[in-house]
Amino acid sequence: MKIEADHHKLQYSGRIDFTDPKAPVFIYPCTFVRMRFTGNTLKAYVTNRRAYLDNYMGCILDGAQTAYRLPNEGEAEFEILAQKDAAAQVHEVMLFKRQDACHEITFCGFVLADDGAVLELEDLPARKIEVYGDSVSAGEVSEALAYVGKEDPLHQGEYSNSWYSYAWMTARRLHAQLHDIAQGGIALMDHTGWFNDERLIGMEQVWDKLHYNPQLGGTDAWDFSRYIPQVVIVAIGQNDSHPQDYMKEDAACKKAEVWRAHYKAFLGKIRMQYPDAHIICCTTLLCHDASWDHSIERVCRELNDEKITHYMFRRNGTGTPGHLRIPEAEEMAEELATYMEGLSVWKQEKK
Repeated sequence: MKIEADHHKLQYSGRIDFTDPKAPVFIYPCTFVRMRFTGNTLKAYVTNRRAYLDNYMGCILDGAQTAYRLPNEGEAEFEILAQKDAAAQVHEVMLFKRQDACHEITFCGFVLADDGAVLELEDLPARKIEVYGDSVSAGEVSEALAYVGKEDPLHQGEYSNSWYSYAWMTARRLHAQLHDIAQGGIALMDHTGWFNDERLIGMEQVWDKLHYNPQLGGTDAWDFSRYIPQVVIVAIGQNDSHPQDYMKEDAACKKAEVWRAHYKAFLGKIRMQYPDAHIICCTTLLCHDASWDHSIERVCRELNDEKITHYMFRRNGTGTPGHLRIPEAEEMAEELATYMEGLSVWKQEKK
């Protein structure tokens, strides 16, 4: 029995392109579709569009996680459940995007056994978080557990998993929805960082977009009315030192002043979209010079907005020279969730 992507009992989360409701496009990490169903067989159908790296689809069935390698281009079929001789049971499945916009996935639906049925799910949480970040926020290379606290191994995307990002871990601890606007290599401003080698693109050009990777086509605007978070996390300021770490060299130089002005303006744009949200500014455990954090602190003080705060982790900027692995992301999530639980903004959450 075919379950179309626009079935009313399917549950979606993330900045998703629903232009064609029967073929929604997953762009950002942590984006998912969830289904509760009966039966003992399940297949899923997707179409992949690759920009770079190897691409994988994440899947959690009844609490057990697997990953499926996707073709570089075209359709893919996953046999997720096949218990031909077992009694029909109730199951829950979630397909999710493990990686950033190194690819886009079109979800084309599920197939159940002929006697299967789709059941109601609990509503998504009332709490909503949005994250603007880089590869650490996306969970890049998080599964390389042999390299905790070390430089990254050579990889082609197989270790990246947004489920193990501090962003999603924090949201789960707080029982909150998450939109994870995170892209590997991205800095705040254009012409810095690592994202999009042909013309380096910064978060200033991405944050308000639905599609944004020029390697996969044109860009289009996101409709902010579709998701209004109570808390926004801005975790930018680590790739900004490439190709020059001018903040480390002289935090009072002209380039440093320009960066702080752009950072302040970026926070102002977020505040205009979400006038009631608490905005948390931070970096991560990933090794970087403390001058970037000092500049973030300075901007937060100058804004003098009680709902724009700067958070520093216990091992901020000194934890690892490579990407955060699962234990380090858990460390960040525990600290951040404890801090966020005490925010007054949750009192405004709507059921």
